[in-house]
Amino acid sequence: MSNIRIIRSETSKIDSLDFSDIPFGKSFTDHMFYADYRDGQWTNMQIMPLSKLEVHPASMAWHYGQAVFEGMKATKTVEGTPVFFRPEMHAKRLNASARRMCMPEFPEAVFLEALHKLVALDSAWIPERKGSAMYIRPFMFASDEFIGVRASETYKFIIFCLPVGPYYNRPVSLLAEKKYIRAAHGGVGEAKTAGNYAASLFPAQLARKKGFDQVMWLDAKEFKYIQEVGTMNIFFVFEDKVVTPATTGTILKGITRDSLITLMKDKGIHVEERLISTDEIIEAYKNGYLIEVFGSGTAAVIANVDRIQIDDELMTFDETKWTLSKSLKDEIDSIRNGTVNDPHNWIVPVNQAVMV
Repeated sequence: MSNIRIIRSETSKIDSLDFSDIPFGKSFTDHMFYADYRDGQWTNMQIMPLSKLEVHPASMAWHYGQAVFEGMKATKTVEGTPVFFRPEMHAKRLNASARRMCMPEFPEAVFLEALHKLVALDSAWIPERKGSAMYIRPFMFASDEFIGVRASETYKFIIFCLPVGPYYNRPVSLLAEKKYIRAAHGGVGEAKTAGNYAASLFPAQLARKKGFDQVMWLDAKEFKYIQEVGTMNIFFVFEDKVVTPATTGTILKGITRDSLITLMKDKGIHVEERLISTDEIIEAYKNGYLIEVFGSGTAAVIANVDRIQIDDELMTFDETKWTLSKSLKDEIDSIRNGTVNDPHNWIVPVNQAVMV
């Protein structure tokens, strides 16, 4: 166990939260975890009342983009036990992002310990309503006060939490982007770094002006092969198989994505991780072979797609045929709430004893 100091908030804001109507991303719990990196090691580790940060205007993160983050959730079982879903995978992915952005790794054991202590302390904030959760945001950023292009020598690592309702309450529509790109081979598309999301904002804004919810990103060379969508990985359900773009360095290695692939293979469903072109899905759609399309991610779990526009081709999908996606979402939700078996040991109960 590391030496994590705990400073409890004197008052809680929880009474101000309407658990029946929680907007996504606007309400925050009482505490956060904080650590500094200096002289080659992580130090000053503490759980403290959620507070604003004092940051110098020359902090290198603002100027040169060294910032990575994770998104994960805590939920409650039907017995009321707070649980995580595959937390160790988030620790590993955070460090993979940090390595790519020339940042120090954060010790996985300490990451998990901090999660347990923080969420145990604020577990009353975990909503019990179906589709709601405690969203957890670990992030790291460069903090050297210096102007010059190099890797920072100091960093801050923080975890804060927020109760959230459903990320999407309806299906999403996608517009294939034929001008702008999200990532290219050799770039940072596989890292969960802030700049990837900043680069997506303008194309997403253009898509919304055309009546679509999100961009469907294509490869940077031919604008032919599908990569992912705005905030999610993507799956195409054909009559005899399910295809999802391979993680070849340009898309995020989604933890929900990996979980869904595992569940489908458990059911004997043929899943292919490979290049998939816009021509292939248009042809399959016209021939009646493409049954449903859905996105996957921590925030949404699964979001069904009802429309895809590729050039002049508009594809619409019949909700009555969205059987696979709905069954997979139900299974993930049931594993989380403890009503079905967890064969892969994905669920980790929050260790509330650490706060005793």
